[in-house]
Amino acid sequence: MAFRKVAERKDVRPGTGKAVEVGGRTIALWNVGGTFHAIDDECTHVGGPLSEGELDGTTVRCPWHGAEFDVTTGKVLCPPAGTSLACYKVQIVGEDVQIDVP
Repeated sequence: MAFRKVAERKDVRPGTGKAVEVGGRTIALWNVGGTFHAIDDECTHVGGPLSEGELDGTTVRCPWHGAEFDVTTGKVLCPPAGTSLACYKVQIVGEDVQIDVP
């Protein structure tokens, strides 16, 4: 695995998320109070774009059907989704946000 730059810190304001493309996949990058987290962007229910969902603390709600996930772990918190998401390591180097992807 290797860390790859996906954004700069200024690109994702606290309390928001952004879809980024890396390693042939779409990942949702989240800024929770200045700490960055990354999970798969596609809801495991029917593929809704989680990066477009509403973030409340560390919980994101899918904009299509309301499934909820923890952005720090990828764990599903609320149906209709039944499967958790992959979670990726994030590091900050200077102003660069990097994600470790296989």
